Amino acid sequence: MKKLLTVLLLSLSAIITAQAQQKLLTQSEISFVSKQMGVPVEGKFTKFDAQLAFDPKKPETSKVNFTVDLTSANLGNADTEKELKKPGWFDSAKVPVATFTSSSVKAIGAGKYEFTGKLTIKGLTQNLTVPVSLTQKEGVTKAEGSFVLKRLDFKIGDGEWNDTSLVANEVTVKVKLNLSGIPSV
Repeated sequence: MKKLLTVLLLSLSAIITAQAQQKLLTQSEISFVSKQMGVPVEGKFTKFDAQLAFDPKKPETSKVNFTVDLTSANLGNADTEKELKKPGWFDSAKVPVATFTSSSVKAIGAGKYEFTGKLTIKGLTQNLTVPVSLTQKEGVTKAEGSFVLKRLDFKIGDGEWNDTSLVANEVTVKVKLNLSGIPSV
């Protein structure tokens, strides 16, 4: 009975810790930069969600699931945003979300972590490792990471846009999350 109570209390503690972690979405951002004919084109996703259970003292027990609404891509140009929704690009009518699910998290230095997992866009999945830096101030944890993806690996810009001299294959994605409820680093 004592063992059962201990297991229940530990499980409840882990659930409460995970539930207490909140995303401050109005202060968080996912942005991207691609190049069209050598000129940087910046955009961002305005709708996304992250489910996380993260303990910087025990990163190996952490889990992150990220969902990005591809229909929310904002480049400041309505025509370009309409084009991105088409099948040759995000095909967001058919596959409206991209996901990242972590399989491992490890510390790589003071306040620095690597999140490894699977990124799925348009039904295509690739392995991905994202380096993330954490800083904490006044109860808010800022997590910042970036990675480069190859758009053609996900058939983004397929067909006539396949020419990488027009639109570069590499897209830099930056993630900035402000979180509350994360234990101190």
